[in-house]
Amino acid sequence: MSSLSRELVFLILQFLDEEKFKETVHKLEQESGFFFNMKYFEDEVHIGNWDEVERYLSGFTKVDDNRYSMKIFFEIRKQKYLEALDKHDRSKAVDILVKDLKVFASFNEELFKEITQLLTLENFRENEQLSKYGDTKSARSIMLVELKKLIEANPLFRDKLQFPNLKSSRLRTLINQSLNWQHQLCKNPRPNPDIKTLFVDHSCGQPNGAHSSSPANNPLLGSMPKTAGGFPPLGAHGPFQPTPVTPLAGWMSNAPAVAHPAMSSGPMGLNTPTNPAAAILKHPRTPPTCNQVVDYASGDSDHISKRNRPIGIPDEVNLPVNMLPVPYMQNHNQAIYAPDDLPKTVARTLNQGSTPMSMDFHPIQQTILLVGTNVGDIGLWDVGTRERLVLKNFKVWELGACSMPLQTALVKDPDVSVNRIIWSPDGNLFGVAYSKHIVQVYSYHGGNDVRQHFEIDAHVGGVNDIAFSTPKKQLCIVTCGDDKLIKVWDATTGAKQYTFEGHEAPVYSVCPHHKENIQFIFSTALDGKIKAWLYDNLGSRVDYDAPGHWCTTMAYSADGSRLFSCGTSKEGESHIAEWNETEGAVKRTYQGFRKRSLGVVQFDTTRNRFLAAGDEFLIKFWDMDNTNLLTTTEAEGSLPASPKIRFNKEGTLLSVSTLDNGIKILANADGLRLLRTFENRHLDASRTVSETMAKPIINPLSAAITTATTAVTSATMSDRPATVGIATGMNGDSRSLVDVKPRLMDESMEKSRLWKLTEISDPSHCRSLRLMDNLRPMKIQRLIYTNSGVALLALASNAIHLLWKWPRNEKNSTGKATTNVPPQLWQPPSGILMTNDTTDTKPEEAVPCFALSKNDSYVMSASGGKISLFNMMTFKTMTTFMPPPPAATFLAFHPQDNNIIAIGMDDSTIQIYNVRIDQVKSKLRGHGNRITGLAFSHPLNVLVSSGADAQLCIWGIDGWEKLRNKFLQVPPGRTSNAVSDTRVQFHLDQVHFLVVHETQIAIYEANKLECLRQWAPRESSPPISHATFSCDSQLIYASFLDATVCIFSAANLRLRCRINSTAYLPADISSNVYPLVVAAHPSEPNQFALGLIDGSVHVLEPLESEGKWGATPPTENCSTSNMPLAPSNGTSASEQQR
Repeated sequence: MSSLSRELVFLILQFLDEEKFKETVHKLEQESGFFFNMKYFEDEVHIGNWDEVERYLSGFTKVDDNRYSMKIFFEIRKQKYLEALDKHDRSKAVDILVKDLKVFASFNEELFKEITQLLTLENFRENEQLSKYGDTKSARSIMLVELKKLIEANPLFRDKLQFPNLKSSRLRTLINQSLNWQHQLCKNPRPNPDIKTLFVDHSCGQPNGAHSSSPANNPLLGSMPKTAGGFPPLGAHGPFQPTPVTPLAGWMSNAPAVAHPAMSSGPMGLNTPTNPAAAILKHPRTPPTCNQVVDYASGDSDHISKRNRPIGIPDEVNLPVNMLPVPYMQNHNQAIYAPDDLPKTVARTLNQGSTPMSMDFHPIQQTILLVGTNVGDIGLWDVGTRERLVLKNFKVWELGACSMPLQTALVKDPDVSVNRIIWSPDGNLFGVAYSKHIVQVYSYHGGNDVRQHFEIDAHVGGVNDIAFSTPKKQLCIVTCGDDKLIKVWDATTGAKQYTFEGHEAPVYSVCPHHKENIQFIFSTALDGKIKAWLYDNLGSRVDYDAPGHWCTTMAYSADGSRLFSCGTSKEGESHIAEWNETEGAVKRTYQGFRKRSLGVVQFDTTRNRFLAAGDEFLIKFWDMDNTNLLTTTEAEGSLPASPKIRFNKEGTLLSVSTLDNGIKILANADGLRLLRTFENRHLDASRTVSETMAKPIINPLSAAITTATTAVTSATMSDRPATVGIATGMNGDSRSLVDVKPRLMDESMEKSRLWKLTEISDPSHCRSLRLMDNLRPMKIQRLIYTNSGVALLALASNAIHLLWKWPRNEKNSTGKATTNVPPQLWQPPSGILMTNDTTDTKPEEAVPCFALSKNDSYVMSASGGKISLFNMMTFKTMTTFMPPPPAATFLAFHPQDNNIIAIGMDDSTIQIYNVRIDQVKSKLRGHGNRITGLAFSHPLNVLVSSGADAQLCIWGIDGWEKLRNKFLQVPPGRTSNAVSDTRVQFHLDQVHFLVVHETQIAIYEANKLECLRQWAPRESSPPISHATFSCDSQLIYASFLDATVCIFSAANLRLRCRINSTAYLPADISSNVYPLVVAAHPSEPNQFALGLIDGSVHVLEPLESEGKWGATPPTENCSTSNMPLAPSNGTSASEQQR
């Protein structure tokens, strides 16, 4: 029986067991011989059901299979014989002796004779060996111990004693997924399909057919939005039951249409005569995570219909990043993370001066942190530089405009605390909810530029929570308060839009959200009630109880697919729970709150995978899929009983309040690298920039990017007025800052004279290691380190992948890539190679590309033919898809969903492709030649593309619409090939990105697609072949067609080290050999590798005595902001031009 058939038997066994078909379960276990149920076997032995015991055993072994099997059957039959003797049933004993035990006489005749003699004894215990035989029950128990040892030692039972670890109702889930897939293929999918049989494939009838359902006859609902429906999960029994699958449907389907009176005291701009959203209350719709086809409307994108053939990925291959189908309503977008990805290392300690009550990281600038405190203070920190950018004490902006209750309250008790502080989704605004009446909204313009936007006397009493939402694509602010009300305000004008009334206790929190086009708000009150509201003035649709029945907050996972709550009761009992949105019930409750909490527990979610909460002077972490506590951290102590916490958007940093009015910033490895970018900057230069430009540094690139630095090279920016005092030319003409004192310029010139470019020409001045495949020397066209840093993966021009793995030994305790230990060119025991599909075209004309999964389990690759998916452990080709034309030229995984891939094509399009369902979701058009680079930014929610047409495009991920585009400007004096690759790579801050072209390297800002800095080689110098950021984004490694490697400081694109070819190439190598590709180590910022046209790979590191590549070059004219677009006259050509 095949492996898949064997697994199907396990699924059927699970199904039968769940359905209580006990006899059938054990019959199938015995007949298949795949799983020996030890518990069932023990039960049958205990009750002495000997015929069933032997029948069950016969499915796995026979008496004469081996000595273990013989001993098992002998012990069972001997016990049966002794029990007959003990009951003085001699006729039965004789029958057992003749029919069951005589078979063993041929193996041990003496033993059989001794057993026969027991018939002559009045009591067989007179036999010395059986003198200690007790009663039947104890004798069976003793025998079972021996039998279990024999079974476990028997090789015939190997791998049959453990049932696979399956999620409950796995077979039902797979059937449900199949039905959903079938439903997606329906020409006219109905929103509420009626499934009556599994015997034939599902197909929806015509929309107006006999089975078509419509909400039109229900006067409370309005019209039903047209959408492809989905199937509910299979129930435990019976046929499919229509189950609402959207967040409000299950919670509201039994609620009255108007549960509470509602009133609105503001303009009704969001109200409509009929409410299509209300139809969701009775008719289920497929949520975004259920693989429905999404129509992406854009002038630059075409929606592509489903492909006719689904991809068949072999089930026996375990793909840990959701390449295989996952259970319905599970999170398809979940990436794979390990507990080590949690931020638990204390990286920063900040002194706020008063107790933090609420914190929030900027949604884009990952190191900018807002803090609100118990005395009403607002702090704005750059945790990277440890600099507090803004400190504002509480004050009412216009006291005269405030209500008399507020004025009276402030006179009686002027103390005010911040209850909540939060950024808007784009980071341009932030709102502050205070403990007395007031909401203040500020606008943020970068750095320390914070301006008053508007102030609202929002609620009578405290404003307990504030959040941003976008009903009908209009940015709004949602607030709640002690007056039991929820209010919605226009975020631009501050005008009130809605007031929701219905809670019978102060409203503690609000959680706005949306699924598809349905906007709604969850709210919780201090009586433990949860309610939900649509923007329609029809009152609450829900009245449920939250665990704890007191202070509860709710939050969605980052992808919006899972809903969680955290609550603390008046008695101090805390609860974190995940909710089943389709039923309005708690799905799972997380364990780990052993003692009564001494305060209200605050929680947060991150990476669609982890939960965190502050409790018992600790930070506690959970995996969302496991109710048991995952891990905890004390953060080096000094935490309050219930510390306040907040993750940044990427989950790399975690802010935690401390007992001494401070904040600790915890970081994981990525967070530490992000923060390290700030520590390596020139503080003097940064200080000068700050004093000169009156702008604080807000991110790693801001040291070199201030208002005065936007001298750019793009033609689209030529109409911008030049900044006074700065004239920067492409040819490196002289530049000056007229407002910088001569003394500072003299100091800068002195530093420049002391600094010298590091040039390496001798092999003894660096460490290098040459890797080679002597059997198949071909060009190395693509090269990447595995994410773990223990191997290098190369793709050669012959479409074969090469994998070098470093051993873990005494010389290399970490097992990571190093020049000190040579790696092994690794292949699996089968000896197969990972070889891409190719076409009949010439190999040199094919454009290779590959992308590696985050956990290094598989690689997706193409070399002009079909795209192949390889298992990195076995090198097996798991599937191929997308045969040319067009051919793939670049691959990039979606940052939040490894099932989604952006594929650049040689016909200049970009296809957004779902591998799991083999479907092109959208085709993006905008380039004029093949796609040569793709890079995602999760914080910005954009995709950057580059093409051989030297054009850059920015695409919004949500709708795949083109947001901006710009062509590279070739520097004066340089000529470019008509078709030349342009590569893009995001900086660690995910806001700036590197652009690499044969004529230049440049740094762009993604929001505005502005070129901030550019470096170009001289006209007579060889072109750039490739370049990449170091893992910490502090350096840029660039290779050239003369085999030289130049290392730049990323903050200012100044050359700090040059490695000549003689330093790493053997003397007998042709002078025409050069690197085609550069790869940076994922955790060692000073290690990189080169892939050369002769098929060799070279790993380079600085000398251990040096520890880094060269010294940081001085800033020009005391300002890193004044970056040359070509080398300045003050630097020799040999030092600066390549």
